[in-house]
Amino acid sequence: MEGLTILALVAVIPVILFPAAFVWYLTIGGLVQQAREAKAVRAREAAEVTR
Repeated sequence: MEGLTILALVAVIPVILFPAAFVWYLTIGGLVQQAREAKAVRAREAAEVTR
């Protein structure tokens, strides 16, 4: 019985963790992209001010 429980956990844990990791990856990727866009906007605004 104990062996079956361990086997079930080994089979189920990746099924739960992979989608969670994928959503986390997308969230972090979106934040990084937003930060880069904000930095580009600030750089454009600074370039316009110095003209």
